[in-house]
Amino acid sequence: MQIPAPFDYERASDVANALALLERHGPESRIIAGGHSLLPMMKLRLARPEWLIDINDLAELEFIRREGDQLVVGALTRHTALLESADVAELFPIIRDAEQVIADPVVRNRGTIGGSLCQADPAEDLSTVCDVLRAHAVIRGPDGERIVAMSDFHRGPYETAVAQNELLYEIRFTVRPRSGSAYEKVERRVGDWAVVAAGAAVGLSADGTVEEAAIGLTAVALDGTVPEAEAVLRGQQPHEDLFVEAARIAAAACNPVADQRGPVDYKRHLADELTRRVLRRACARATAAQEG
Repeated sequence: MQIPAPFDYERASDVANALALLERHGPESRIIAGGHSLLPMMKLRLARPEWLIDINDLAELEFIRREGDQLVVGALTRHTALLESADVAELFPIIRDAEQVIADPVVRNRGTIGGSLCQADPAEDLSTVCDVLRAHAVIRGPDGERIVAMSDFHRGPYETAVAQNELLYEIRFTVRPRSGSAYEKVERRVGDWAVVAAGAAVGLSADGTVEEAAIGLTAVALDGTVPEAEAVLRGQQPHEDLFVEAARIAAAACNPVADQRGPVDYKRHLADELTRRVLRRACARATAAQEG
């Protein structure tokens, strides 16, 4: 039986109280929300916090709302809420694509977007999604609020820009006209971590050429997006040859390792194939949005 090391527990009453508890209990305290990432690590004793600060009562962190040209998502928003949101499906279908392949309904009912991003697991789906959507994270701490681009949020495996005495408050996604996005994943069994996954977001100009593009890959040691592949697409009418070239560059840019999920060549092949697929679908969705 896997048993965590001994720990103490407090339930925060609001964001200010959560920050005060983090300050009081110091570097051995950890925030817990859904717990589907932290608790397994505690059972394996890969994580041994002395204090758990439960933020599940903080309704102020659980929302999806439109603010001007942004969709703002609270850090405590559950995966199920993202999956069922009409605004998310319309504006950022890549999020819905990813949520459909994250774990199972039991996990999605409790797991949160903030927990996924702060866990910073290299095989985690929403990190790639937020990278390609050029999202921004709002972080609160004792010195106030700061906004961090997603490209600066993840500092490496299991490491983020959120300091020990800070809390991820919300994630902001900019709504762009004539845009489309998509995510696709290969897994060993339903709900498993990705063998490889790919995400893409594109924005079209009025004449239908690609104005903005972002490509990301999951679980293949790629840091952020692939600027070289994105440059191939910009200023061009979307077509299959472009997708093939961008996918080739993206697959060459990643650094998969051989493990129980497959050899390097197989993972690089998946990176190539999945990138083509998400580019096709993202461009088709952007065209549909343009024709509106």
